Amino acid sequence: MAALENEKSRLDDAARAGWLYFIAGHTQDEIAKMLQVSRASAQRLVSLCLAERLITFRLEHPIAACMELASKLKDRFDLVHCEVVPSDPASPHSTAGIAERCANLLDSTLRLETPVIVALGTGRAVRAAVERVTPIERPNHQIVSLVGNISADGSASFFDTVGRLADRTGARHYPMPLPFLMSTEDERNRMNRIEPIAKIQAIAARADLRLIGIGQMDQKAQVHVDGFVSREELFEMMRLGAIGEVTGWAYDAKGRLIKGGTNKRLTSIPPQVPARTTTIAAAIGQAKVPAISAALIGRLVNGLITDEATARAILDQ
Repeated sequence: MAALENEKSRLDDAARAGWLYFIAGHTQDEIAKMLQVSRASAQRLVSLCLAERLITFRLEHPIAACMELASKLKDRFDLVHCEVVPSDPASPHSTAGIAERCANLLDSTLRLETPVIVALGTGRAVRAAVERVTPIERPNHQIVSLVGNISADGSASFFDTVGRLADRTGARHYPMPLPFLMSTEDERNRMNRIEPIAKIQAIAARADLRLIGIGQMDQKAQVHVDGFVSREELFEMMRLGAIGEVTGWAYDAKGRLIKGGTNKRLTSIPPQVPARTTTIAAAIGQAKVPAISAALIGRLVNGLITDEATARAILDQ
């Protein structure tokens, strides 16, 4: 029994070293410091990772600690899908690990011969995942945006993902050709009744998979940093109790959508509450822990891809 445990631990270390080397891009000297082993030991662990085929194009070995955290999150929040990747100690905000797993999820969905609809939010992790998707010809699939991708100054979002994924799959794609926010609630409602916009919303409602990010609502909120909401609009939402946002929809600490503020003028597809479609959020970072926890509590999402440090922080709350 002890021998089996030692072998399992050795393979766990090898998988962790392989992830740090092949996916996070660290040198063997850096890995040695992170794992607190000698450089020679780090080199042997990376070699073992290759020899045991724990890593090929993607990491195939389920690291025990990550699997345990994913299982706890899945049980606590009744998730349909949960993956936890190793944290990168030298780069705690790196999205490389979660982007890789999101790409794997997209790959497995897009490989299906049966026509599927994939709905995408925006954000760094989602865009990074799309860039990692294996090109494949699937003209019968559909890719649809959940988010209006035009900012207040008229520029398009750099993190729009729908067109890029369509390029890699040959799928029909449906961007949301609207400003992120309209001037008034009435104007938003009128735009939603325009036939092409109503058709996009209908396609999104039939999505087989929704892949989105989660943003915190503080002075570093991505929707503000990227120019989609002003400082005054952000502070208004914070006064209304906003703690996080999914596809722009702000919600409070219990995962309840805010009834006023920018939510009244937002053009994004509203989240299902509770989520019925497979709705997976990709998010990491201590600053996002309250927002992620609230989204899980409020059932705004029913799936999560995150890293070890974030998973532990969520479970410790």
